[in-house]
Amino acid sequence: MATSILEDSFKNLSVRDEITEDKKSKVKVAAIPLSEISSRLNLVKVALQNQKQTQKENAPITSPPLEAFPVPPTRKPLPQKKETSNEESTIDPKPLVCIDQPIKALHLGMFEIGKGLGKGKFGRVYLARDRESGFICALKVLNKTELQQARVEKQVRREIEIQSNLRHPNILKLYGHFHDSKRIFLILEFAGQGELYKHLRKARRFPESKAAKYIAQMTSALRYLHRKHIIHRDIKPENILVGVHGEIKLSDFGWSVHAPSNRRTTYCGTLDYLPPEMISSKNPDNSYDDKVDIWALGVLMYEFLTGEAPFEDTPVLTTRRIVKADMTIPSFVSADASDLIHKLLVVDPLKRLSLEQVELHPWIIKNCVGGGKKGTSR
Repeated sequence: MATSILEDSFKNLSVRDEITEDKKSKVKVAAIPLSEISSRLNLVKVALQNQKQTQKENAPITSPPLEAFPVPPTRKPLPQKKETSNEESTIDPKPLVCIDQPIKALHLGMFEIGKGLGKGKFGRVYLARDRESGFICALKVLNKTELQQARVEKQVRREIEIQSNLRHPNILKLYGHFHDSKRIFLILEFAGQGELYKHLRKARRFPESKAAKYIAQMTSALRYLHRKHIIHRDIKPENILVGVHGEIKLSDFGWSVHAPSNRRTTYCGTLDYLPPEMISSKNPDNSYDDKVDIWALGVLMYEFLTGEAPFEDTPVLTTRRIVKADMTIPSFVSADASDLIHKLLVVDPLKRLSLEQVELHPWIIKNCVGGGKKGTSR
């Protein structure tokens, strides 16, 4: 079935107008933090090896990543704010370590380019197939001029550094990247069923059994990230994809940060998912930690079950409601689900349910075989 879906996607395979590079030309290769690549990028081999590494959760980040760049949210955007000196001090100027073995330059001619899968602020995503191996992936094309005008070059590099070092079944994989004079190309895992946001809008709201499985998988992905001292900071349905087999894939690490100290101060994300500590911090330095992702998990669960964000209102009223955790859970939501939402959307970060406790909650255990252990971190 999965093969049929992939092959159907290539029935009208054609090169798009936006990608007209000479296929025989070589382009400069960016440093690639994937030791699996040898004399030539073999995507099939890399993909298989990546799957074997899924459970190796304690591998360190290649180098402390740079600060995040703003991803344009579908809903209420937040104003950009310059990173503070405390956050900038975590930047390590050392470049990524290049591969010792000689490799051939990656270039656009290695791929057959298919239909467009999505469009963002700085570029587009296309279905692609490696000509040599037949491996199907997604190719994200970023315009350098637009990145430079928005002054987000360092942030893009940081996003690449983070995502290329992540190996988890519920996190979208970044296999490699290269660039030419005008564009940056990211070779990404292909999520066959597209954006979760579109599925939610079509269904209006998910049945509790499906919502519980998604929350269990998200919890697993977040446990993995937090063990690596990574805070996502922009969890929402628009940043989650659905794989060929229906599994979710957390993507878009533009606001993510590698924070070994577990404390950050940047005001970022999407308003509906913003935690109280970002709006009205109780800490003298306005800092917060990875519990902002736990709050976002609660908002995500509420939206899965009701089709709406819990604090959705005008921007001013939304912020007021978030600070007080002022929400009403509809009567059609089960008692167990309501209990979990209330334990996640707690104003005091220290009193929120931990991710380990989420996996053991009765609502998760009841709706997920083995407590949602498929895809959970080990």
